[in-house]
Amino acid sequence: MSGLKRIVASLVAPALLLGPVAKAFAQASMPSVIQVDDDGTVHVPAMAVPVSSMLSAEAKAYLTDHLKAMQDPEQLKQVAGVPVFMQGYLAKAKATFAPTMVERQIGGVHVLDYSPREGVSRHNRKRVLINLHGGGFMGCFPGCAELESIPVTAIGKVRVVSVDYRQGPAHVFPAASEDVAAVYRELLKTYPARNIGIYGCSAGGMLTGMATAWFQKHRLPRPGAIGVFCAGLTTSAFGFGGDADYMTAAIGDARAAPVWPADAQLPWTALPYFKGADPKDPTVSPGSSDETLRQFPPTLIISGTRGFELSSAVKTHSRLVALGVKADLHVWEGLFHGFFYNSDIPESLEAYDVMLRFFDAHLGR
Repeated sequence: MSGLKRIVASLVAPALLLGPVAKAFAQASMPSVIQVDDDGTVHVPAMAVPVSSMLSAEAKAYLTDHLKAMQDPEQLKQVAGVPVFMQGYLAKAKATFAPTMVERQIGGVHVLDYSPREGVSRHNRKRVLINLHGGGFMGCFPGCAELESIPVTAIGKVRVVSVDYRQGPAHVFPAASEDVAAVYRELLKTYPARNIGIYGCSAGGMLTGMATAWFQKHRLPRPGAIGVFCAGLTTSAFGFGGDADYMTAAIGDARAAPVWPADAQLPWTALPYFKGADPKDPTVSPGSSDETLRQFPPTLIISGTRGFELSSAVKTHSRLVALGVKADLHVWEGLFHGFFYNSDIPESLEAYDVMLRFFDAHLGR
């Protein structure tokens, strides 16, 4: 199974040991010493990484199941737009939350329009959230769309519109951004921009940033707040870039780290959707432009210490803060890329709460 397919399907300091117990542990567990090259490359001996002791019991079992699923090609296949390993999560979410969903066209684009079964709360009647689903710009609709929207609409008692944007390889940039903009323009006829929030996980998190930059370029008003989840606003040939490309894929998604030194001929991203796109274009890579980032609305970034997007999430947050943008970063210990797709663990409920509190604080009323 290729690294790209694993990214799509799913789509993290040395310590000083003190005391005799630590010394004995080091002697028993370290098969060789750390090697550091003149250029700073660190060669780490093979090691075992246990499940974090800080996770809930439910999350410990979930992480174990997830890592095993990522090693099974059959679990990564998509059936009617739902990866096999997500089918149980989706069935549980629908049974637990049972929202109302209507398929419709908004601005000429197919969407799934969600509302809580008891109706949108009075507090949120003048608000709407736009969801941009994950899936590596190559699938996971409606699977990822539903898993990102159902808990949010039900718990938050808010309308969520999930966009079925065009994806690769049949479509390339800027097709998805155009679709998001078409939906946004139409919703602006009903909602003030300050009352519209946009969020997504993985490719959807990337697209949230790209769409925000696209709105700037085309002089659309900026939304009230955005959420870049399971993602950052940088990319690389192996994922999102930084240390996490090498440090978290194995313990979060059971993927071997890429070979170093990297082939100089590698493309800047492996995702077919970006074929022919310029990584220096801020509507492709918002993180490449301080001028673009400086105009971002309040931004919430969510990751996990085992998420292969962690470095990009941290870098994106620090850059936004340096540029004077209101930005919050929340990182869940011991958890991986898109962990909150399983609504049946306490940590996922914490994540939904953070999302909803952020939008409630920053959207207009």
